[in-house]
Amino acid sequence: MTEYSVSLDNVFHALADPTRRAVIEQLSHGRASVSELAKHHNMALQSFSQHLKVLEDCGLVRTQKVGRVRTCEISENDLARAEHWISQQKKAWNDTFNRLDDYLCRIQTKEGNE
Repeated sequence: MTEYSVSLDNVFHALADPTRRAVIEQLSHGRASVSELAKHHNMALQSFSQHLKVLEDCGLVRTQKVGRVRTCEISENDLARAEHWISQQKKAWNDTFNRLDDYLCRIQTKEGNE
C-alpha cells in the first residue's frame, strides 16, 4: 500500500465518525478554540479531544496553542486529496455508465433495424 493510500485511508476513517464530520463542518466557518468546538457536543472534553487528535493525526485539522487556548483550523491539503480521489471515482463511474448507455443505444438501434 502506498503512503498516499494510507493517508487517504486515515482521512476517510476520520470522516467516518459523525462527531468528527461535525467538527470539520464547524471549522469550515473559520478557526475555533477547542472549548468552542466542544460545547456543541455532548461529551467530556477528554473524549472530544480524542476526536480532535484523530483529525489532527490524519492532517485534516491543525491546532495551535497560544497561552492556555488551543485553536483549531482546517488543513485543506488532505481534504483536497480526499476530494480529488472522490472526483476520480465519480469520473470513472460516469465514464462506465456512458459506455453502457452507448452500448444499450447501439443494441436498441440494431434491434429496431431488424
